[in-house]
Amino acid sequence: MLEVRFHGRGGQGAVTAANLLAAAALRDGKKGVQAFPHFGGERRGAPVAAFVRIAEEEVRLRSRVYHPDIVVVLDRQTLESTDVTAGVKEGGTIIINSRKKPEEFDFSDKFRVAVVDAAGISIARGLLVSGIPALNTPMLGAIAKMTDQVTLKSVEEVIRQQWKGPAGEANAAAAREAYEKTEVNR
Repeated sequence: MLEVRFHGRGGQGAVTAANLLAAAALRDGKKGVQAFPHFGGERRGAPVAAFVRIAEEEVRLRSRVYHPDIVVVLDRQTLESTDVTAGVKEGGTIIINSRKKPEEFDFSDKFRVAVVDAAGISIARGLLVSGIPALNTPMLGAIAKMTDQVTLKSVEEVIRQQWKGPAGEANAAAAREAYEKTEVNR
């Protein structure tokens, strides 16, 4: 079973990304998927976590993800206030929205670190929500690159299903661009 934990802030799309990742896994034939959020104050800008489980068979576990295989960091400021490495399984992957190189993170010697400038991709494509870059769809492309549990094709399809027309095409293109531009330390 693959377990994923998203860290972000309200309005950045962590919960939507979790739901879309689960939908892409279903599309790819996985039988056991879960996606669910965890947040305190329900307001834009408040810390948010979301969780996804993907398995070949039904998932009966009903708790938060405490020992993820993959951690996705939408908001780089989260790195200053939260230990995003907490509980990550040995050999786990941390995917960060950042312009830094993977080796620039203190934990790059312990984990596989992948980076992509999701904010830059969204801004360049005009993917803004209330003036804030939509980080979720580019990060889905990075996740597809870093795991064999979902394909980029399925990610693009569920994005197009979520947002019809030009918005869906722009978000799918952002996912593909992030897939191509994701850098990893190993």
